[in-house]
Amino acid sequence: MSFNPRQWLIALATVVIVAAAGIYVYVSRPSPAVMDATGEAETLPSTAAPSDELMVPGPLGDQALGDPKAPDIVIEYASMTCPHCQRFHTDVFPEFKRKYIDTGKVYFIFREFPLDPLATSASMVARCAPKERFFAMIDLLFEHQSSWAFVQDPVTALRDLVKQAGFTEESFNACLRNQEILDGVNWVHNRASERFDVTSTPTFFFNGEKRSGEQQMVEIDQLLGG
Repeated sequence: MSFNPRQWLIALATVVIVAAAGIYVYVSRPSPAVMDATGEAETLPSTAAPSDELMVPGPLGDQALGDPKAPDIVIEYASMTCPHCQRFHTDVFPEFKRKYIDTGKVYFIFREFPLDPLATSASMVARCAPKERFFAMIDLLFEHQSSWAFVQDPVTALRDLVKQAGFTEESFNACLRNQEILDGVNWVHNRASERFDVTSTPTFFFNGEKRSGEQQMVEIDQLLGG
């Protein structure tokens, strides 16, 4: 029996509410990113997308870092349960931010592309945080991904983790039941899939040029002339 994303999220929220009674839900592990024969993330051939199309924000608005007037724009589509996204954000992103975002060279936009219902839930939680704490939530979720995304009871683990960011059990449950946020996250995912042929994570657009798979600093420097 299959469930659509909305049904899955309802189920996840229900699990949170009744967890104290010992009822658990199985959530499948995230779909893998595109891999090469060695098991490493594969960087696919680049394609281009119209800049005006790419810059259309979702219903919840874009979450971005840097100067909107920066000469270069980098957009990332990521899934919170994607190990390749996690590795980029913990190993590469800090240097990328220092070199390009903090210096005014890049305007960086982060967009949700959840690969599974648990990733959708995590994206919703990040959106439920105060807007100024969105990226702090993203950092928290990626830094501790293994402790909530790949465990037997991921919903409880996710709830317990985000308590560090000020969530209560009540606010966490309310977030997972927020239809407006769910619809907004799904809108971004669906538009990226339909308009820009995003099929895996992470997927980046460097000034409209599409690159799928993890990007290292040497590749980023080549793309941005760094």
